[in-house]
Amino acid sequence: MVFIVREIDYQTVSDAARTALFLILYDYCKGNVHRIASLLGINQKQVYTYHPSRKEAGKRFSVPSDKLLARIIEACMKIDPEETRRTLKLGIEKTSSLIVEKFSGLVKTISSREMKALELNAEYLGVSRLQLMENAGCAVAREVSSRFKPNDIKIVVYAGLGGNGGDGFVAARHLVGLGFKIDLVLAGKPNEIIDESARKNWEYIQISKNFINTHIVYDSSTIPKLESKVAIDALLGTGAKGELRPPILQLVREINQFSKFRIAVDLPTGLDADTGEVNGEAVKANLTVAFHRAKPGLLKADEYVGKLVVVDIGIPPEVEVYAGPGDVYLAAKPREPEAHKGDFGRLLVIGGSETFYGAPALAALAALRTGVDIAYVAAPRSAAQAIASMSPNLITIKLDGDHLNPRNVSSIKEFFSKATAVVLGPGSGLHRDTAETVRLLIQVVEKMGLPLLLDADALKSFAGFKHKVRVPFVLTPHAGEYKILTGEAPPKELDDRIEHVRKNAADLGATILLKGHIDVISDGITVKLNYTGNPGMTVGGTGDTLCGVAGTFLAQGFSPMEAAVAGAFINGAAGDFAQEERGYHLVPTDIIEMIPKVMDDPMSHKRMRKM
Repeated sequence: MVFIVREIDYQTVSDAARTALFLILYDYCKGNVHRIASLLGINQKQVYTYHPSRKEAGKRFSVPSDKLLARIIEACMKIDPEETRRTLKLGIEKTSSLIVEKFSGLVKTISSREMKALELNAEYLGVSRLQLMENAGCAVAREVSSRFKPNDIKIVVYAGLGGNGGDGFVAARHLVGLGFKIDLVLAGKPNEIIDESARKNWEYIQISKNFINTHIVYDSSTIPKLESKVAIDALLGTGAKGELRPPILQLVREINQFSKFRIAVDLPTGLDADTGEVNGEAVKANLTVAFHRAKPGLLKADEYVGKLVVVDIGIPPEVEVYAGPGDVYLAAKPREPEAHKGDFGRLLVIGGSETFYGAPALAALAALRTGVDIAYVAAPRSAAQAIASMSPNLITIKLDGDHLNPRNVSSIKEFFSKATAVVLGPGSGLHRDTAETVRLLIQVVEKMGLPLLLDADALKSFAGFKHKVRVPFVLTPHAGEYKILTGEAPPKELDDRIEHVRKNAADLGATILLKGHIDVISDGITVKLNYTGNPGMTVGGTGDTLCGVAGTFLAQGFSPMEAAVAGAFINGAAGDFAQEERGYHLVPTDIIEMIPKVMDDPMSHKRMRKM
């Protein structure tokens, strides 16, 4: 079982769970107490807080507070990260029942959407779905072989047509290699296997009929009666929702009725991975082998999950740090046939001035290409007239004056009620009136509860009265704007820069997207890095296209972090495709035209990735 130290919420760990964790580290700490105390800046006696009333086999042991335990583990990680992880992994494996069954607050979960995103990002980084499937199926076989001997039992693998079924195919192959007798029941026709990696693993099943008895179930009438000591449920994976339909429903009943020991692959079929709800019926597993992390629903359905084991399937930690196609997937809103105008967001872009009227137009055009339904541009009259002449796709709001001023606030107010998000700042300039207008507009946005993205000159104005804005909030500074915003230049070293951005994001209650050679994005808790983009994007206007892309996702209801990460990846990848066609002779509209290419197939950028 993989256990990542930094993912424990130490503030919610109970005393007993804290004790279990400390015991895991006890032997390791004993050998490093001097160095740990030195790193913590405390007396070594403070590393251990003794509780004479607690005993184990007659021997006194010590339990640190939540906060101190966190610091001890962090100190251990600095001394020897690999040994600390190994120690934790070993200890958690030994106490997994205690941790999972009684102290689920310790278990970092992952939703079905997030897991899909990680798999996509892993593929983008070179770890294919086929590799992950191989690791998953092998892990299931390992769990089986650790509990049963080949000569004692027959195993039936029930497999569906998707990726979960592919995991079952791999498990069957490995179990045959270990000497087990295997029957495999396929729920559907082989030519309907929808997962490409599963299809490849099915090819082996077809040529191994002497070792694996295969049963094809076209409908409920063709289900074989197979009594077995062990059944492996690989029918449906984390993406399945709703009530079970034939023949899956009948196969679930078959598993529950005729199998003595039932093993679920990732989660029991019929159980909602995210909620733990069962609509109708579900496999009642004795053991569930979850991949990478437990899904939230697994911690809410003991009756169906049985013992929970979480196994590593080779997803590298980088996939959770680097932006990739999975982040585009997380920000993709499905378009239903009955969708109406406005269902995909209405973005209000406020900016422009007598000199800089192209910036808000670029932001709005990028938003439309990203998929927002309506883009309004509120700009001073002369700028708005110029913008209206650029494209018939834009709705312009003509404001009095040559620059944004407090009198414009009342004119814009009626459009706040129409918008689902606001982008403020592109091309707005730094006139004294404009700075005051930015302050007043932010007040209105906060009052109405609209998601807000601040860019360019509005960021500089905000620096004069910065505070925690009480709405979903994204800031997109480059290095110079970041210095004005925070009072400090971003550090040159990437690790230091990451921590600097994270801290300032937390202080402002915002998501900060610090643009650069490597974009650093943080909401104060999570940090993501984006490597897309190229030197051709130093041309003016590429930041405006970025806020149009990210603003669209805010307008469609996605979180600030999701919007910022997806926006950074898409904008940079679009720039990479444009640079491939035109060299470094880019203009911002070249990037706008490439946005659909990235959104339709974000994995196509894989051949251009830079990390």
